[in-house]
Amino acid sequence: MGIPIRDRVRKHRKMMAQSGMRPIQIWVPDTKKPEFVRECRRQSRLLRNDAQEREVLDFIAAASDTEGWE
Repeated sequence: MGIPIRDRVRKHRKMMAQSGMRPIQIWVPDTKKPEFVRECRRQSRLLRNDAQEREVLDFIAAASDTEGWE
């Protein structure tokens, strides 16, 4: 049998810490919950005919263009 998972995790965490990293934990919305899906749809519908939505989407597309980045 291979190395137990707890030992592999311990080794990985030690290596990460030695390289200057530290663990963090964050809580995020559960995107699989029906309530989350409903809220996304509700907010999307509110923006459907928003006058500034096209401008915002164009900005996001331009800002996320990473072509040529090193």
